[in-house]
Amino acid sequence: MKLFKVLSLLVFATIIAGCDDSDDGDGGQSSGSQSANVNRNAPAYAGLQFPKVKGGKSDVITHSTSAFGDTYSLEWDHQLKAQRWTCYYFTKSNKVKNWSRNQWDGASWEGKTWSGDPFQLDPKIPYKEQPSVTGEFSGSSYPDKGFTYFQRGHICASEDRMASKEANGQTFYMSNMFPQGDKFNGKLWSKMESFVRNDWGKNVTGNDTLFVVKGGTIDRENDILCRTRSGFIVPRYFFMALLLKKNNSYQAMAFWVEHINSDHSGDKLYSYACNIKTLEEKTNIDFFCNLPDDIESAVETQDLATIKRLWNLTK
Repeated sequence: MKLFKVLSLLVFATIIAGCDDSDDGDGGQSSGSQSANVNRNAPAYAGLQFPKVKGGKSDVITHSTSAFGDTYSLEWDHQLKAQRWTCYYFTKSNKVKNWSRNQWDGASWEGKTWSGDPFQLDPKIPYKEQPSVTGEFSGSSYPDKGFTYFQRGHICASEDRMASKEANGQTFYMSNMFPQGDKFNGKLWSKMESFVRNDWGKNVTGNDTLFVVKGGTIDRENDILCRTRSGFIVPRYFFMALLLKKNNSYQAMAFWVEHINSDHSGDKLYSYACNIKTLEEKTNIDFFCNLPDDIESAVETQDLATIKRLWNLTK
């Protein structure tokens, strides 16, 4: 962490000036800076975890618990029947582990006793817009694209929400799933999730926060790999955008990865890293738009060499 502290002083000396962050009351954090911000969200989505909300035929859905606040939020496109992104955050209080996935066998929740993972339809989204809990992904095969079937791939990872049974259960809503090949979901994607949770989640102490935005590409036909047997989108690319607020300074980076059903877990993560500006160009999503514009510009345009050093992308 000495390297992080030294480089933070060099990179963020001009960013920190005049920045005073405060809790916005919804579990995330919004900047109290007086700097200009011409593209921020409406107050309901002012937390730093939120990208710019598209609106129109989309709605923002938030799942939360009384004990640990927001589990995650997502923007659901009712026309495309898919989420645009999922966002959430790690704090000292919500990254605790009070539950484990193997405890679902025989556990009761939401009026049902489960014999395993509690996959179910999201009660906040019309059921007809969601893929069926079983059969839709596993029954869709596209061998010409290298996929014999798809798994229910979490966007907000189950392991990221172990503070309580309820929080973990909410990650199993089908709105939080994309079809993913098993050699992608359980290998490279899982490695990236572990990096976020374990390598950088451990840096969240005191009042620090790690903001996370994840998703798959759904808007442009060239960015859609194929569709399941009932027409649900299979993204060609997946992404992660990360913003670490530590000691009143900010650091951001992103991952952009093609959805290929082969084991690339041995690849170095830095080969998939980019800055936030590059990810915005690829996805047409404005990440971390609630930061004041000067801070947002500084953290989103860092060069890749600096990102590799600050985020210790050695694995």
